[in-house]
Amino acid sequence: METIKATVEGKVQGVLFRKYTQIEAIKLGLTGLVTNQIDGTVYIESCGTKIQLDSFIKWLNKGSPFSRVDKINLEWGIAMEKTDSFVVKY
Repeated sequence: METIKATVEGKVQGVLFRKYTQIEAIKLGLTGLVTNQIDGTVYIESCGTKIQLDSFIKWLNKGSPFSRVDKINLEWGIAMEKTDSFVVKY
């Protein structure tokens, strides 16, 4: 299993980006979390196979229907601990 840590910049808060991200992650069989940051970005940690994560990254670049993704800062790693679900943190 691999993991990504991503910070998404753009119009990503107040547009249901976290909820749509959770739905897409669950659809792809990923685990992890998504949360808003104080600077207006959204932070995501996700664990899965490289194929799953590649599909997820493609989706993140498009974003939710009402969002606008300007930039994604992405970091790959090896998962140390797998969680059981993909959650929205408030």
